[in-house]
Amino acid sequence: MDFTANQFNDFSDVLAVMDDERSGFRGSHFEIVSKTAYLLGVHKKFFESDKILLKLDIYNELEKDKRARIIRNLCHLRTQLEHNFLKVCNGIQHDGLSIMTMPEYMPPEAMKSLSDDGIDIYTNLTDPTPFMINLNSNIKARINNCRVLFPAWLKWEYLADIFIMPDGLTPQGTKRAAEFFYANIDFYPFKVYMNWPAKRDGNILYDDKKFVTRLYQWNNDEFTELNLVSDASDRTKDNIHTVIENSSKCVFVVDCENSDPYRLCAAIKGLDQNKASKITKIILYDDVHTTSAWEILEDYTHIPTEYIMIERVMESKSLTDIKVTARICQEHYSNGVDTFILASSDSDYWGLMEEMPNVNFLIMAEREKCGASFKDTLKQHDIPYCYIDSFYAGDASDLKKDALQREIDKTLSAALNLNINDIMQDALIKTRIRLTEEEIKSFINRRLKNQIDLIVTDEGDVKLEYRAIKH
Repeated sequence: MDFTANQFNDFSDVLAVMDDERSGFRGSHFEIVSKTAYLLGVHKKFFESDKILLKLDIYNELEKDKRARIIRNLCHLRTQLEHNFLKVCNGIQHDGLSIMTMPEYMPPEAMKSLSDDGIDIYTNLTDPTPFMINLNSNIKARINNCRVLFPAWLKWEYLADIFIMPDGLTPQGTKRAAEFFYANIDFYPFKVYMNWPAKRDGNILYDDKKFVTRLYQWNNDEFTELNLVSDASDRTKDNIHTVIENSSKCVFVVDCENSDPYRLCAAIKGLDQNKASKITKIILYDDVHTTSAWEILEDYTHIPTEYIMIERVMESKSLTDIKVTARICQEHYSNGVDTFILASSDSDYWGLMEEMPNVNFLIMAEREKCGASFKDTLKQHDIPYCYIDSFYAGDASDLKKDALQREIDKTLSAALNLNINDIMQDALIKTRIRLTEEEIKSFINRRLKNQIDLIVTDEGDVKLEYRAIKH
């Protein structure tokens, strides 16, 4: 495949991809809106519809979660009561019915499910207003149980607020909420009740990007981390797939000094894994001054990975670019590799690409680190590139957690380099107490192991504390 001859799927397609990225066209994600819609009580048929992209698998998953199921049923009953308040009121006051005996207005399956989950709402009422207040009280008391269902980066107080009716524990508050709901009902997504500044804005539960962006705006805040709620465009991914598929032998080379392991992991996981499997291997050239996450990248990409830590001759001078250049030459001339995906934002590699006109390159760079002149040069010579920070960052969340936990474990192990047997022997020597081996073993097992606590102060200081038993 000769890029200079434009065999790469017509380079105008690649330019269109770059224009898509600049204009903000991105792939959609639906995890947050699907979970929010479930909790708000949106009907299951909308999750099953081909025209609406709420995720049915998330619906089915949350149906098994008691915390989520309780909130959904409470919100569903609240919405139904808002829609049918006068009819329910007439049924109670004029026909002698109870809320439980009006299935056409108040779904008994929701109340039964709540009862099965240990939530009993008093229904023998002469006025439905106390029922509404009871629903609001239960939602307010339990919504925080669902915090764990959403990513940690999302400001939970913003999301939780849409479930809580303002002043919803008083008759006056429920009346004001009902009046606002009726006046603006056409703006509410799927006609379900929620606490928001209702206005004509299309379906705010359309996708994660739209919903989270609006959610922050309602709270006079701005959400800017779009790669947490959206993905690279399908066209960008298709062109990457084309590069891989058209290669005879494709190798991924990473300059770890000039790339990011989490963004790169997200980019690789965001590709079609069947097509990405044609990548022979990933070669990581790392430096002592980068993140330790590179060491475990292979666990998350499932592509054979060669990890190389480069020792510096001079502390102030990195050898990464020289090593990468030499390895690419070796892979091409000795191993017949014709296509390289190079993960780096360093413009120095243009010298390498210029001297290897018969080799195909795809550059994966970071948007803010890739200079305009480098991008212009790539564009002029028909060398495709993309931004790894355009891909859905959620695909790297497990790598982030694992890398963080590994470093915490290393730090704790180094800081708390203690041996409980040595502690016991030191105490015996200093107190001049003699115990048999059995007595020592019993004391360690019954006292020391069970009575050492890890204490974290308000200032963040960590210490071990032995809770001695006083007789």
